[in-house]
Amino acid sequence: MSQRESATIDSIDNILRLNLVIPKYQRPYKWTEKNITDLINDIEACHDEFVKFKGDFRYRIGSIILFHREDMGCYEVVDGQQRILSLLLLILSLDPGFSGSTLLNQQFDNKETIYNLHNNYGKFRQWVASLDDKFKADLRVMFSSTLEAVILIVTQLEEAFQLFDSQNSRGRALYPHDLLKAFHLREIADKYELKSAVSKWEAYAQENIRELFDNYLFPIRNWSRQLKCYSFKSSDIDMFKGIEADSAYSYAKRAHRASPYFQLTETFIAGSDFFLMVDHYMQMLHNIKEEIITDERLSFIREVFVGSGTPQSVSEFDQSRLRSARSKGMVYAQELFLCSLLCYYDRFRNFNVNAVKNLLLWAMMLRLDMIHLGYDSINKYAIGDGNDRYSNNIAMFSLITNARRHSEIVSLTISVHESNNDSQEARDLLVILTKLKS
Repeated sequence: MSQRESATIDSIDNILRLNLVIPKYQRPYKWTEKNITDLINDIEACHDEFVKFKGDFRYRIGSIILFHREDMGCYEVVDGQQRILSLLLLILSLDPGFSGSTLLNQQFDNKETIYNLHNNYGKFRQWVASLDDKFKADLRVMFSSTLEAVILIVTQLEEAFQLFDSQNSRGRALYPHDLLKAFHLREIADKYELKSAVSKWEAYAQENIRELFDNYLFPIRNWSRQLKCYSFKSSDIDMFKGIEADSAYSYAKRAHRASPYFQLTETFIAGSDFFLMVDHYMQMLHNIKEEIITDERLSFIREVFVGSGTPQSVSEFDQSRLRSARSKGMVYAQELFLCSLLCYYDRFRNFNVNAVKNLLLWAMMLRLDMIHLGYDSINKYAIGDGNDRYSNNIAMFSLITNARRHSEIVSLTISVHESNNDSQEARDLLVILTKLKS
């Protein structure tokens, strides 16, 4: 165990009396009546053992991970909020005058959280009302002696999330973008900015934010620097931590002047700008896909991605292209093109047809070049790593990033020709690309 973390075992009563805070980066309180029923069943079984052994019995409900905010003298709940809040509701049902927890002062804005807290409190009150006085008295004693948990306290937020990833096998592990959300929320001092940042974040499905970082922001940042990249991990988040608001560095002053205008390959000011940046590129990616659907000049993209179909929405476009792809390699090539188009549009703000054609030809020729197209080939191709098997050795992302005018992409010569890949997918693709090239 790290010197910066400590583990103890304590009663639920003592844990609830710590100076606890549910941080803004936490997910909503999602426990429903089914979870409460399961907890009640566990407690009833625990009570049977409590009576049997005349109180000489311990029941451990699991582990709780806390981040010690030394600057504020409180403990942020990183893992365990569902159980902690549920047990607090149970104590309040037993003793409505209970005032020993700082969580009673916590303000919750999320509607799902408020709804579930209200419903579950009603469920607990209904159950407590059915108990006799002896059971109620036993239960109150059990909170201070029998019911306990392992508390893991860390002083580094990154460690807290790493512990969460490794220990919470029953729940979804926090992704790197969750860690970034927590980091940047802590950089915001103004409560109105904080509320606005959370609203922007929660406006999107979390799987879509994850996709934005995994499939677009992280690869483009690396490929533009001619660096290979694979999955976006917690160890990679420094790339998106931005610059401290009070930094005196020259590049920081330049970023301040540019705010809130963003470039995929450039840094930004930590805090509110991170949420503006995520919102900006979520919208840009959506708008690009919408343009592909609606702009007849770009119908050649639809032909490659979805065949003769005409998607009516962005979600339908995404579903259709994945269904239409006959191989994982084709999916990789599609995503490579979408990355290059996002990188291009981010820099030049236009859909020049000839430039877009070149990007599509460049990405799709890799599918023709490789019989078995894996992500390692995508990496090499994206950064222009010379390989005789590739028809077009162009470091496309670096080229776009350093181009002064979009005409530099328009003037590229992209080679289109037959290859050793004689799959039906490759033959059909070659027909489309040849027609597009002519």
